[in-house]
Amino acid sequence: MSEKAPNILIIQADQMAAPALPFHGHPVVRAPHMAALAEAGVVFDSAYCNSPLCAPSRFSMMSGLMPSEIGAYDNAAEFPATIPTFAHHLRQLGYRTVLSGKMHFVGPDQLHGFERRVTTDIYPADFGWTPDWERPGERQDFYHTMLSVAEAGPCERSLQLDFDEEVAHQGMRALYDLAREGGEAGARPFFLQVSFTHPHDPYTITREYWDRYEDAEIDLPRVPAMPREALDPHSRRVFDACGMAKYDLSAARVRAARRAYYGAISYVDDQVGRLLAALKSTGLADDTIVILTGDHGDMLGERGLWYKMSFYEGSARVPLVVHAPGRFAARRVGRNVSLLDLYPTLVELGGGGRDGETPGELPGRSLVPLMSGQGEDWSDTVHGEYLGEAAAGPLVMIRRGPHKYILGEDSPAQLFDVAADPDELNDLAKDPGHAGLAADFAAEAAARWDFAALKRRVILNQRRRRFVFAAQSRGETAPWDFQPVFDASRLYARNRADVLGDLERDARLPHAAAPPADGPGS
Repeated sequence: MSEKAPNILIIQADQMAAPALPFHGHPVVRAPHMAALAEAGVVFDSAYCNSPLCAPSRFSMMSGLMPSEIGAYDNAAEFPATIPTFAHHLRQLGYRTVLSGKMHFVGPDQLHGFERRVTTDIYPADFGWTPDWERPGERQDFYHTMLSVAEAGPCERSLQLDFDEEVAHQGMRALYDLAREGGEAGARPFFLQVSFTHPHDPYTITREYWDRYEDAEIDLPRVPAMPREALDPHSRRVFDACGMAKYDLSAARVRAARRAYYGAISYVDDQVGRLLAALKSTGLADDTIVILTGDHGDMLGERGLWYKMSFYEGSARVPLVVHAPGRFAARRVGRNVSLLDLYPTLVELGGGGRDGETPGELPGRSLVPLMSGQGEDWSDTVHGEYLGEAAAGPLVMIRRGPHKYILGEDSPAQLFDVAADPDELNDLAKDPGHAGLAADFAAEAAARWDFAALKRRVILNQRRRRFVFAAQSRGETAPWDFQPVFDASRLYARNRADVLGDLERDARLPHAAAPPADGPGS
């Protein structure tokens, strides 16, 4: 690279619904650090994940490919090591690539282009969470449970808190380490991804964040819970798989779950603030592009549904903010975009050019023209696939212009004008006035997806994974879970060839100016 490319910091939150954020108009949630990024950055008001489930969304985002193209069917599907990612590409462009936090990588490759990974993951890397489409209606132990809602409230500690505090600490430590690197390594730009598990359920957070909200200010769902029989077939399966009828979800319990979720967003916001403060203290803030995003959303009780696993707005729409005031003026973009667009965007930002060579055609497009106030020829089309738990076959989405089309193998088509009907209550699929539009979407879906063939592929893949997992669970096991390695012999002060003073001076940030040598022998 003729001149140093910008550093890039991606901050990702798990299950953070765009409609629940203040910079998307939520009147209750408080997230000042994220709001400040949005105020000075480029905000994408209509950004979507390409699969509303953790692992498939992340694999698709990193590879720039649709889940069905890479076998990213569910949360126990392997992310093949042969698939290039944006981390590989940025590394090829000369970046130092570092990961702190959750990516839900499944399989023996736990890096996927990252040179350094400073934490383990929160979820297993094996095939144990494989769904079984051949047993529709049978609930598996790893599915969500409505205990998350029934037991919502404050806590002193949780699995998620243990994880995210390590993620934040190691993310900040990585920033300082990257800033202190000298020589050839220090001359390279960095790409750091810091990925939190909050505000993912269970809906619990410490008293500090719980108390940032009052019960009286917590809004209830805009769309009240519907009777099971009033839901579409896919939503009924999600309803059953999560046991949503098992507990009496009173207004008080729903309000408590949403209060904890809002508190968890505020918790993530504080971690964002810590990262931004660390970035500023390194002196690298002006040279770093900060991207804030999520992997999918959360229904939060809308329609009586919780978690994700559907293409309704609460589940499928994600935050996407690009903060680089020195490069892009603050603006809001209303065009439809998806996480697939991040790969070509990062390549262009990293100096690879808009038509930067990729090892295969990518369906996404660079967002740089939209961030620059251009992009008049933007296709405005987003595709989505859901092939995971609680499904009995493929569920797909096409979002174009103001319209969203959803179709399942055994679920009648749904068509919504999201601009006019943001709560998606008026299904236009059978409206005679929209028959032509519905027919066009149906033809496009039929041309793009072979539901029967895709279902056969998913089921065969599920069978193989269940067999492999059962076999690998016998006798000696060799877990794939990432093991962070810290060589204590190279940490802090050790008796090596380094002079102690040099070690201490190199670790100080910023480096102190050496005083003049004016004593005897100078």
